[in-house]
Amino acid sequence: MALFKSKETTIEVDFDRLPRHVAIIMDGNGRWAKKRGLPRTAGHAVGAETFRTIATYGKDIGLDYLTVYAYSTENWKRPLEEVNAIMALLKKYLGEAIETMEKDHIKLNFFGDLTRLSPELQTLCAETQEISKRYEGYQVNVCLNYGGRDEIIRGMKAWQADCAAGRADPAELTEASFSQYLYSKDIPDPDLIIRPSGEIRTSNFLLWQSAYAEFYFTDVLWPDFSKDDLLAAIASYQKRSRRYGGV
Repeated sequence: MALFKSKETTIEVDFDRLPRHVAIIMDGNGRWAKKRGLPRTAGHAVGAETFRTIATYGKDIGLDYLTVYAYSTENWKRPLEEVNAIMALLKKYLGEAIETMEKDHIKLNFFGDLTRLSPELQTLCAETQEISKRYEGYQVNVCLNYGGRDEIIRGMKAWQADCAAGRADPAELTEASFSQYLYSKDIPDPDLIIRPSGEIRTSNFLLWQSAYAEFYFTDVLWPDFSKDDLLAAIASYQKRSRRYGGV
């Protein structure tokens, strides 16, 4: 058991009972920038640094999996300048990740349809995933061009194709077998989903996997999200009783 002080109180976190898988909707970059009279792209740049900090801290405290919502299938509707800035940041940080992965031993995986990304970004994603095969342990999943409904539809189409080819039997479909057609196959469902920024919705994030996740909402904007904010979310999670429909 460890204690840490927040702005208002002291909160207990039991590091022997951590959620195995934490997922975060990284929201609030644009509003953070607007509050400071900065372009939205500045918020994304600071938010990317926050991601780096939280991803590393997750490994330090002993999480097994961290999944972050970086870019949704709906984000293409944003202004071209903002989309280009996000893609440039992605290129920058993937390049840096490739250089540091050998040192940090943090596995990187990607959820989403990467075919809409530039060939250069697709190559960087493939390279990071190939390097990750060398490591065991802590894994960070980055959701890029990802949507929960899109993921389920893609999984269903793949399952139907297997049925048509005789590789799957419709009569034997179960939740567990269908899960193998999703981006998150072989990864446990998230125990805790965190959404900063004050919004209280899932925004098409991990719809299948979040069936029994615990949710934590905070008004803190993502660029300001700190290690203590992560610990506060975990402390809240540890006070809850997960009954999975039982008593």
